[in-house]
Amino acid sequence: MTSVNDTIIPSELKRPLVIRSLRRSNVRKKIAEYLFEISPSCSYTSEIAYNVKTTPTNVIGAIRGMGTRYKVEESLLSLEIVEEKNSGKNIRLYGLTSFGKEVIESLHR
Repeated sequence: MTSVNDTIIPSELKRPLVIRSLRRSNVRKKIAEYLFEISPSCSYTSEIAYNVKTTPTNVIGAIRGMGTRYKVEESLLSLEIVEEKNSGKNIRLYGLTSFGKEVIESLHR
């Protein structure tokens, strides 16, 4: 049986959810905009935190979800705005997906 979370949502239906998520969290929006600026490069948690002027814990919460403050279903990874790339030895790099680039470009118009 497939749960709601396992269902693939087309990008045209996901876009309003993404916009809502970015508007609800200034940290999520700043992270997405920072990753847009450095795109196609990736960055790691503490560097993102430094550039968006927040804590690494907030960055992890916004990207992956954490407890009730940052819901997993509204995280940047779940919304497919950001992708995670492992760079060996527990180093996780984050970059913007092509869908994420489209969303941020549409917000800047």
